[in-house]
Amino acid sequence: MIFLEILLLALGFALLVKGADWFVEGASGIADKFGIPQLVIGLTVVAMGTSAPEAAVSITAALKGNADITVGNVVGSNILNVFIILGIASVITSIAVAKTTIRYEIPIMLIITLLLLFFGTTGGIINLPEGVILLVCFIAYLGYMFIMMKRGEMQAEEIEATQRPIWKMLLMGVVGLVLIIWGSDITVDAATSLAKMFGMSERFIGLTIVALGTSLPELFTSVVAARKGKADIAIGNIVGSNIFNILFVIGTSALIIPIVFAPEFVIDCVVAILAGVVLWVCTFRTKKLTRTGGIIMLICYVVYFVYLLVK
Repeated sequence: MIFLEILLLALGFALLVKGADWFVEGASGIADKFGIPQLVIGLTVVAMGTSAPEAAVSITAALKGNADITVGNVVGSNILNVFIILGIASVITSIAVAKTTIRYEIPIMLIITLLLLFFGTTGGIINLPEGVILLVCFIAYLGYMFIMMKRGEMQAEEIEATQRPIWKMLLMGVVGLVLIIWGSDITVDAATSLAKMFGMSERFIGLTIVALGTSLPELFTSVVAARKGKADIAIGNIVGSNIFNILFVIGTSALIIPIVFAPEFVIDCVVAILAGVVLWVCTFRTKKLTRTGGIIMLICYVVYFVYLLVK
């Protein structure tokens, strides 16, 4: 039974990763065929595509009343994105950081994490009005990115023009979306079952196993880019993904059902804020994340993981 649930969890992760890949490729191809500017495609479809697993899993968990997985997945993914993904990538090679990321995006990430913590600790739930506020902030953030990219202060994601027919792009997009939804449903059910079997809390499962699984697209992208020496925008993409996770994923989930914010998540949010501070401190002076900074981040995650185990 346990082996079956582990297989289902692995299947769910595989569906999420492949689904996100096909969805991004299909949607980007369709947008390109209709002459939508590459800047807009990169700003929306591609930038959010790697966060599609987090969105699908968290929203599915909210629908099923598993709030601990909803919040744990988002906060856990944000911690993993910084400490593990950027840690591993920067150990492979030093990662340059854009001035706008240091000056604006990392502080924005810290502020919205504090906002999530404030919403969660006032009443113990993230309700509908707070969800609306998060989504309004998300729209404002999209506007900020668009303005910055228009000014040429932010690099847009490069997308190769596709030669595939539009029907094939449409099919890829639809199938990708179906795989994401299906994968998220399997992942949430398997993770919940495993938590009960091993006597672990849904919070622990959400913060670790599910968070790692839904962060696989970011992990693969950043590590491959680092190995190819093209990781100069990796930090900006990770920070943007973290902002998306809180503003859009939690915001949308709160529109569906009030999200219960367990007291234990206070520590996890503080760790997420600490991750942002460590990233900012490690990059503020040198404008790059070096191997030393990456090792510090990996050590920080090990300490946090041990805390989760003994808690």
